[in-house]
Amino acid sequence: MPRRRTAHQQTLSDKTLVVDNGAYTIKSGFVSSVPSLDDGHVIPNCLARERDKKVWVGSEIEACRDFGEMAFRRPVEKGYLVNWEAEKAVWDSMMLDPKSKLSCDPHDTNLILTEAPNTAAALQANSDQVVFEEYEFATYSRQIGPSLNAYHDIQHLFGAPAREYHVPATPAECLLVIDSGFSHSTVTPLYKGRPVHQAIRRLDVGGKLLTNYLKELLSIRHYNLMNEEHLVNEAKETVCFVSNDFRHDLERTWKGVSKEGRKIEEDQRDILVDYVLPDYNTGTKGHMRPHDPSLAARIKKMGAMANTGDVAEDFMTLGNERFAVPELLFNPADVGMKEAGLPETMMQSLSGLPQGLWPAMLANVLVVGGNSLLDGFMERM
Repeated sequence: MPRRRTAHQQTLSDKTLVVDNGAYTIKSGFVSSVPSLDDGHVIPNCLARERDKKVWVGSEIEACRDFGEMAFRRPVEKGYLVNWEAEKAVWDSMMLDPKSKLSCDPHDTNLILTEAPNTAAALQANSDQVVFEEYEFATYSRQIGPSLNAYHDIQHLFGAPAREYHVPATPAECLLVIDSGFSHSTVTPLYKGRPVHQAIRRLDVGGKLLTNYLKELLSIRHYNLMNEEHLVNEAKETVCFVSNDFRHDLERTWKGVSKEGRKIEEDQRDILVDYVLPDYNTGTKGHMRPHDPSLAARIKKMGAMANTGDVAEDFMTLGNERFAVPELLFNPADVGMKEAGLPETMMQSLSGLPQGLWPAMLANVLVVGGNSLLDGFMERM
């Protein structure tokens, strides 16, 4: 016989907190009856220690002014939450600090937490234990991140009328989610909001690998920046782009003579840029500017600045680094990784589905993640 309901059955709380626990940032916010962009908040998911040994936790890093040689400790490694000691410090500052915009009482709050696809059972058990025993949330749901994308009002992005939010949301019937984030990239097909697990594919290339590769290139060609993760990451987001014709652009930036015997330097002006390094003493942020080919004029300008008492700016002239680094997303073999690129990974994912679903999946492709913000990424896909 079914169990009889008691009169004291617990009701759901009216407050629900959604936490997309990414490797680089946490995207979080409270569920609202009339959602808006202001409901979401982006919080760095890390502990940072600067040169004078001061430690910044989570959103506190936004007040930091000196990122020189800053060391980062991130709770999420390769897409999986493995360091709850550090994560708990970030969550405490996000949820329990009265000054935080996401401050709440866990006992009266429902929690929806995301995780990477195919997370190990032991790591899932650790998350459940911390959520229930350390924070004691009222209710708790653990979901893989891509599955929540099926409930977005996707049709509204293409001109359809906005969905009425008082009507319960129904998931998209077929959706192919490409998530290229900080630690890895995944391709997840969703059918009626549920992931098709046998067709999920993973690529161990993300923003962290791109930043580390750019650090090596810059340290060889310009300055030693191996301990400047924040600086190099900012430079990557500012100057890098995805090339639609990698071989052609590589030939354009070749420092030498082409097969036809002509110099290629004049054909690379739209690729070469100068990245001015940040000055943490004055608070000047790093920025990109068009490349000045006249070295004499640049030296004269820097000398004039020095005579007036100003500090001459440091900069790096970047060429093929701008597109060679993001190319790893499409050709990991460039650095010796025996993995397929994103387009081939997407086709491998489709091969795990019935062929009858292929047209619907290819007609509904959703690309998310920080790497998708690189110029030219969507056109290349």
